[in-house]
Amino acid sequence: MNNRLEDVKSYNLFDTETERELDEITELASIICGTPISLITILDDKRQWFKCNVGLNATETNIDDSFCQHALHNPDEVLVIENALEDERFVNNKLVVGDPNIRFYAGAPLVTKKNNVLGTLCIIDKKPRKFLKEQERALEILANKAMDRIESLKLINRLTKTIDFNTERLVNLTEKLPIGLFELLISSTGDLSFNFLSKGITKLHPEINLENWLKDPTIGFSVIHQDDIEGFQRALNTSVNEENKLYHEYRVKHNNEYHWHAINGTPIRQKDGNTIMYGSFSDVTHHFEYQSALEQISFDISHVLRRPVTTMLGITNLLESEANLSHEQIIEYSGYLKAISKELEEFTQELNEVYSEKKTKISCHNNTYKQ
Repeated sequence: MNNRLEDVKSYNLFDTETERELDEITELASIICGTPISLITILDDKRQWFKCNVGLNATETNIDDSFCQHALHNPDEVLVIENALEDERFVNNKLVVGDPNIRFYAGAPLVTKKNNVLGTLCIIDKKPRKFLKEQERALEILANKAMDRIESLKLINRLTKTIDFNTERLVNLTEKLPIGLFELLISSTGDLSFNFLSKGITKLHPEINLENWLKDPTIGFSVIHQDDIEGFQRALNTSVNEENKLYHEYRVKHNNEYHWHAINGTPIRQKDGNTIMYGSFSDVTHHFEYQSALEQISFDISHVLRRPVTTMLGITNLLESEANLSHEQIIEYSGYLKAISKELEEFTQELNEVYSEKKTKISCHNNTYKQ
């Protein structure tokens, strides 16, 4: 594919809907030049398609019969054919010897930023005629205006695709992540309403319908542990009143057991006195389990190591206080040290097994959380 065809393809114009501004430019060209037919044509390597059409009962023509193909290699010139019957290029052209019986043609090229010609803004008459310089200049100006609009359409199309892509990505993030993203409106009187709440909230609370959350945010209090409701409300109110970031952990009932959840939010005071908070709800149970596992491991280490370490310290002190030790005494103390070393080795192995078990349990919980 050559550079011009790649450029044409990038505008994505073929077989698109009509566009009011381009239609008006095409009609204006016909009015100014006094011709019954005017077109905006787009050409690839096979066909000439009419983006805009005034006065011609067709939507496209074969590229071989096209007048506009002769304008593709001259981006700085208006192609003018005052009488097609007197031009050897068109004497036997199907569009000349048959309908629509073209005699006069003038086409101003539509030039891209890469200096390629997409097609033309052209005018056609069924009778020969002279083309005034003023009309030629007017056609050039209108072609430039048409190209400006086509460039705008290309930009709009690209931005639309970017917006659609980012929107889809954002929807996937907000709906598939196991967290509830929200925009919460807190009125000056303390009333709550969600401006937005992602579907991820249903992964945290499958028992509550999303629509019910949106209708009444206070429905969330029904799943919070009764001992944690007051603390939740106090943390929320403090964050709003002091305009500080909110992070608060609380227990919620899930499948007949309690999990730890957290709310994380940033309040922004509005001019009308209301507050909008942007934030998220998330399950942080695995953090608590991990912390608990670490605390248990720490306790196991301090508890089990206490006796062998104490014994070893005692033997060390004894060795330091005894100036002359017999061979038998050295063997005896060496046996104690070997026993202590063996006990420490067995404990280390047991500790590794306990740690692996707790790590596996936490990992399983995390996988469940991710689902």
